[in-house]
Amino acid sequence: MEETDREAVATAVQRVAGMLQRPDQLDKVEQYRRREARKKASVEARLKAAIQSQLDGVRTGLSQLHNALNDVKDIQQSLIDVNKDWRQSINTIENLKDVKDAVVQHSQLAAAVENLKNIFSVPEIVREAQDLIEQGELLQAHRKLMDLECSRDNLMYEQYRMDSKNTHDMNLIHTYFGDMQKLSEELAKQLWMVVQRSLVTVRRDPTLLVSVVRIIEREEKIDRRMIDRKKQTGFIPPGRPKKWKEKMFNILERTVSTRIEGTQADTRESDKMWLVRHLEIIRKYVLDDLLVAKTLLDQCFPLHYDIFKKLLSMYHQALSIRMQELASEDLEANEIVSLLTWVLNTYKSTEMMGNSELSPEVDVNCLNLLISQNVVDQLLSKYMSTLTSNIIGWLRKALETDKKDWVKETEPEADQDGYYQTTLPAIVFQMFEQNLQVAAQISEDLKTKVLLLCLQQMNSFLTRYKDEAQLYKEEHLKNRQYPQCYVQYMIAVINNCQTFKESIISLKRKYLKIEMEDTLSSSHTNMDVILDIIAKEGCSSLLDEVFMDLEPHLNELMTKKWLMGSNAVGTICVTVEDYFNDFAKIKKPYKKTMTIEAHRRVVVEYIRAIMLKRISFKNAEERKEGAERMIKEAEQFRFLFKKLAAGSGEDTEGLCGIIEAIAEVIKLTDPSLLYLEVSTLVSKYPDIRDDHIAALLTVRGDASRDMKQTIIETLDQGPSQPNPNYVPIFKEIAVPTLTVPKLLK
Repeated sequence: MEETDREAVATAVQRVAGMLQRPDQLDKVEQYRRREARKKASVEARLKAAIQSQLDGVRTGLSQLHNALNDVKDIQQSLIDVNKDWRQSINTIENLKDVKDAVVQHSQLAAAVENLKNIFSVPEIVREAQDLIEQGELLQAHRKLMDLECSRDNLMYEQYRMDSKNTHDMNLIHTYFGDMQKLSEELAKQLWMVVQRSLVTVRRDPTLLVSVVRIIEREEKIDRRMIDRKKQTGFIPPGRPKKWKEKMFNILERTVSTRIEGTQADTRESDKMWLVRHLEIIRKYVLDDLLVAKTLLDQCFPLHYDIFKKLLSMYHQALSIRMQELASEDLEANEIVSLLTWVLNTYKSTEMMGNSELSPEVDVNCLNLLISQNVVDQLLSKYMSTLTSNIIGWLRKALETDKKDWVKETEPEADQDGYYQTTLPAIVFQMFEQNLQVAAQISEDLKTKVLLLCLQQMNSFLTRYKDEAQLYKEEHLKNRQYPQCYVQYMIAVINNCQTFKESIISLKRKYLKIEMEDTLSSSHTNMDVILDIIAKEGCSSLLDEVFMDLEPHLNELMTKKWLMGSNAVGTICVTVEDYFNDFAKIKKPYKKTMTIEAHRRVVVEYIRAIMLKRISFKNAEERKEGAERMIKEAEQFRFLFKKLAAGSGEDTEGLCGIIEAIAEVIKLTDPSLLYLEVSTLVSKYPDIRDDHIAALLTVRGDASRDMKQTIIETLDQGPSQPNPNYVPIFKEIAVPTLTVPKLLK
């Protein structure tokens, strides 16, 4: 207390010192005293109130503790009394065992009395239920079945409660209700028949299907109730749980599988289109069934059954199994295409799962592939292998058929523009087109692979085509009278080359993506080269045919007979023109080449006739006459080939001008100017050789041996400035060497 008083005094001194720091504050001492007195009175009042409150609480607590003590003493006395009474009543409880047994027996008898009516009328109720089943009154039949099952289950439950180990009484009850079990099985059989035909029933009699679903729902509720009771008591009636809902879905699944499998009406032996028909029937059935399921069946089932989604899953699974089975069979190429087209395209198209009436419940993007990608790849590999063999066979057969046409005695057909042709290009590219259209139905990737295959086989085919055309020519040369229409069919072969070119371009443009063109450029170039070779060899063989007929008349050129007035050139022109009436049936790219080549060969043969030195002019008169005849005949050739090349843009002046230039050398009357004339000739045609000049001077007949040698040696020393546009022609012309001084030297 003394310590507390000292702390209080110190605190008060410190507080007063804080208040009286200035002299003027002494005037307020009285005011400060009154204020501190009020504060002291307030604190003392609060302190008294707090102490009073604490005292009241203590007083109340003591009172309650006193009451609790009295209550504990009362309870203790009561427990003593109860314990005393219990000890006195033990013997009495043991004497009540008979009463307990009587209560249990009374409970059983009460259950028996309650079900007495059903117990005595079990056979009658079973018969009535069977009649109701036969009449199609399934709901009423099920109601009676439920009553019977309830009676049996209650009796068995009471027996179980009384003595769970007494199997004899249990079996007795079960045997007595044996007909009820048969009734349950008969009813279930009827239910499953309706479920199997649910898609038909829902259209004709939806009420019947609804009744079946209600019965199944009742049984599901009873199953759940019995399972709950088993958890509590350990007892469950025989035959429970029935699981009719699970059985219903199993039956639906089997029904769907059977429906899918049962759509195959034909086999490959009876109908080549068996698979197409099979797949189309599946498509129609599945689409119809799902539409019915969505619009009608869905309304007959509770929402939690989600019947449409479950049926959709069943159909997808059944289809997947069926497609796997079909894929495992030894399918032909067209059957593989049909299967893959159906699986990869038709299944998710608007013709089936993508049908607008099935959305939004069916999302094709969420549907898995009916067959695995590995199986798809295996089928595609098998298809490509089979297709390769087929294309090779088809091309070989098409060529053999075309070869048979080559020996016919009738001319080949002409197209709408009058050009000869055979059916070979149309057959080949129709085959390619059909296979590409089929491949395009499956996938873009397969279409590209098939196109590459077609072009690859086309490359090999064209090589065989070239060889066959060559053999055709060789066979004809053995006997020029056979085949009768050799020229016309060789023209058709040439035209086919152009048709092949156009068809290849068209095929690539139609079926090949732009970014893939570079990968085929080398193959395309190779085919163009082969086709150009075939056409070139064909044109060459036709010109050989012409020049074999011209050979006797070419042999007359530059002979005494020719100088005396032979009509050999006239005959040559008529013959060439006659042949070119047939050659008019050659398509333009090759016809132009043909005309140019014929023109060149005629001029070459004419110049060759000069270089053969069949004649040597004796005097200036003969030289003049021969030169003028040469100029006249050059003009005939020019007129002929200008006529044949009308509209082609061919230069008909240059080649005939060579003949005229040679004629000018022969016509020259002043030998001193011969060197100048010959040098002019050499400057125009720089490929002319020394032996050509020697032969030309020999034909003139007035040049001595020394003059020839001087002219040749002088020309050899002179510069040569060839025309860049000049196409060499003399290099093809050989000259007999016996009289060539240059060679002797």
